[in-house]
Amino acid sequence: MNEQKQLKDYQLDENIQMFALLKQIDSRVTNSGKPYLAITIADRSMEISGMKWDSNEAEFKALEAGQVVFVKGIRQSYRDKPQLKFLEIRPAQVGEPQNVADFVPSGPMKAAEMEEEVNTIIFKIINPTWQRIVRFLLNQYHEQFFAYPAAKSNHHAFAGGLGYHTLSIARLAQSVAKQYEQIDESLLLAGALLHDLGKVIELSGPIATTYTVPGNLIGHIVLIDEQIVLAAQELKLDLFSEDLVLLRHVVLAHHGQLEYGSPVRPLVQEANVLHQLDELDANLQSFTNALDDTNPGEFSGRNWALDNRSIYRPMGN
Repeated sequence: MNEQKQLKDYQLDENIQMFALLKQIDSRVTNSGKPYLAITIADRSMEISGMKWDSNEAEFKALEAGQVVFVKGIRQSYRDKPQLKFLEIRPAQVGEPQNVADFVPSGPMKAAEMEEEVNTIIFKIINPTWQRIVRFLLNQYHEQFFAYPAAKSNHHAFAGGLGYHTLSIARLAQSVAKQYEQIDESLLLAGALLHDLGKVIELSGPIATTYTVPGNLIGHIVLIDEQIVLAAQELKLDLFSEDLVLLRHVVLAHHGQLEYGSPVRPLVQEANVLHQLDELDANLQSFTNALDDTNPGEFSGRNWALDNRSIYRPMGN
């Protein structure tokens, strides 16, 4: 694909004319009964949403999330967030950019690099029950684990983000276990490698990511607990042994609070550490995302993932 200006490079009130990935499209009706389209597009630099007024059913039917589209519009702002007024949108035609991978952001590590490091970490899980469960599930969801994002739109929302986020936490877990001898490193590492694996069921994939029906109705925490139970049954392990109960608890408690989706709060130290490391890594990625979109000496827009804070980018970075 020929180089083109990225979404991030367009300034307020500037006309946009480019190819992009169509992430989401909905047909809606105004209060006066006129149809319009609510659209989200993206490239490797960012995603942006907006409306196309005076639409029709034929235009809507020609468009589908996950395809490359050509768009014309005007960069605007709404409540301190970028917005696009769509003037034209159509599917890419023969001879025009078609490869969706050209528009999907990816992480700093390739899948093969992440896989090699993860395999090394698995050997550090010396408890045989935990290692068998981890190996079984990572083999079962191998392709998705290294390809999926870790979220739809917040932290690590890029192709390979799930594996990269997991690997970041496993690295931190090793440092914590080295600093605090009372931590069971095997339990912490097993929990770290499995804690977000349910997102391969919760999310649709790396292209035009959406939440699946199980993702919306059940959520990744309960989904991965179910997979641990099914793996234990397949491996003929005692489901109510302390080892398995501890592993399930560490995974189930990793969001820390009931209101954040965990059915239990951390009641063993490894569960508490995993929760804090998960928060740390997610928050740092959210800071990085905000700072990448902010000029030195300025504040970012309000960021929902950071408690609606506006983040300052110092002049020196």
